[in-house]
Amino acid sequence: MDQPASRGDFARLASHLFLTGGSGYVGRNLIRHLVAQGVEVTALARSARAADIVRAAGARPCHADLFDPGLADAMAGCRALIHAAADISHIRGTAEQQRVNVDGTAHVFAAARAAGIKRAIHISTESVLLDGRPLIAATERHPLPRRFPGAYSRSKAAAEQIALASNAPELAVIVLRPRFVWGRDDTTALPALTEAARSGKLAWIGGGTYLTSTTHIANLCAAVELALANGRGGEVYFISDGPPVSFRAFVSALLETQGLVPPAKSIPRPVVRAIATIGDLVGAVTGGRISSPLTRQSYATSAVEVSLNIGKAQRELAYVPVISREQGLEELRSAQH
Repeated sequence: MDQPASRGDFARLASHLFLTGGSGYVGRNLIRHLVAQGVEVTALARSARAADIVRAAGARPCHADLFDPGLADAMAGCRALIHAAADISHIRGTAEQQRVNVDGTAHVFAAARAAGIKRAIHISTESVLLDGRPLIAATERHPLPRRFPGAYSRSKAAAEQIALASNAPELAVIVLRPRFVWGRDDTTALPALTEAARSGKLAWIGGGTYLTSTTHIANLCAAVELALANGRGGEVYFISDGPPVSFRAFVSALLETQGLVPPAKSIPRPVVRAIATIGDLVGAVTGGRISSPLTRQSYATSAVEVSLNIGKAQRELAYVPVISREQGLEELRSAQH
């Protein structure tokens, strides 16, 4: 195997980079990380507010969306692409989620080919492997399920396949699959958990003692940099904070950083699975007019063990987590003072 690329090689490979999803949680942090490494970042921005966010993070906003006919022209001069834009809703799927995650990915990679982009990172998710059953120490060889738990997993799996099909000698496409992204500046998982805890709606499923992998945002940013430098085109890599942890213990620790007392109540897993199935059926029958926050998609994501083996990323990308869970939790605690 070739030796991992150096920081100088990374700067050469990604001296000017195009980013989708730049105003989102992952995107904002990627901009800050890459700009700190001396990378010039152009980030897609659909609105004036999104443009302000990416500009404040250090990128040059490109006022367009995933389907803009001038997207290839906007990418001109960029050597690399990071596709981080996605509709991450775990509620009943919509035509818009399909359009963004699947059609949007196809358009972005077509534009990248036309623009002469050399390397691309597609931010995927472990959810492409979920089917509602435990996923234990999964490797990248684990097959896609025959039946997905919901539209998020299904659309992200389709997007991943589109990205991998775009891999070619002239465009190396690398896929990263993080799980449970968390940490500073979190506008996704942590706000949802704190709201559920404050409203009394949060309960542990089957006691919550099953294991989960997690990925601090700093570790994901480091993995993206390493994948740009060392990743092999056409390959998929799991990314996490290292060994898995108890779901209940980790979520409790997150809540405690926000000054919240974790709940004590627990709901039997079969009951939750039945409620999720009924919720999906009601949503389907009513065409989405009635929707439940508890779906088979959310059940598959948070009610059973989902743990990942990151050995491939360690071997091929030279990936090592740059921040531990305890350091990340301390960072959140400090932000409260």
